[in-house]
Amino acid sequence: MFTGIVEQMGEVVSIEETPTGKRLVLEAAGIDSLDVGASIAVNGVCLTAIDPTPDSVSLDVIPETLERTNIGSLAPGDRVNLERPMPATGRFDGHIVQGHIDGTGRLTRVETGEDGSVVMEVEPGEALLRYLVEKGSITVDGVSLTVASVTAKSFTVALIPHTLAVTTLGLRTVGDQVNLEADVLAKYVERLMSKS
Repeated sequence: MFTGIVEQMGEVVSIEETPTGKRLVLEAAGIDSLDVGASIAVNGVCLTAIDPTPDSVSLDVIPETLERTNIGSLAPGDRVNLERPMPATGRFDGHIVQGHIDGTGRLTRVETGEDGSVVMEVEPGEALLRYLVEKGSITVDGVSLTVASVTAKSFTVALIPHTLAVTTLGLRTVGDQVNLEADVLAKYVERLMSKS
């Protein structure tokens, strides 16, 4: 389980075709405690460390993940958000994040305020929009954020300068595709209500 509090940005070093999908090699200097088989969230996608070193990590990505997330559109030199799972004894910041991406959305507006904050508008598609409520939680490229507003086809989030500086969201522009994970509690509530 993750919390959506990004630890650092990494960089895509290489992408290789494999018989089962692709292998990503990421520069991840500073991410410690990664063993073979450990989980790490990359742009919010829970992946398994294959060959961790002190400065990098290799990750195998299957076709479904490549199709359902923005991982398939990464290229060498791209920056990614990285987060290790929350330790059982750790402080719980952010919100409950599984690293199971529900889908992608497209940035339709990026508006910078006088104070350096940014409002981003995202069109997620109808299937995901039903889980979003104003002041609820959403994960965008692995970053835990509060939903500022919801319309019939989009939602907005407000980003402080710190978040923009330490995550890839500060690099995003209109038209970019972002990974989205809705609050798991909303999905469980929907499932329980459909059984009554």
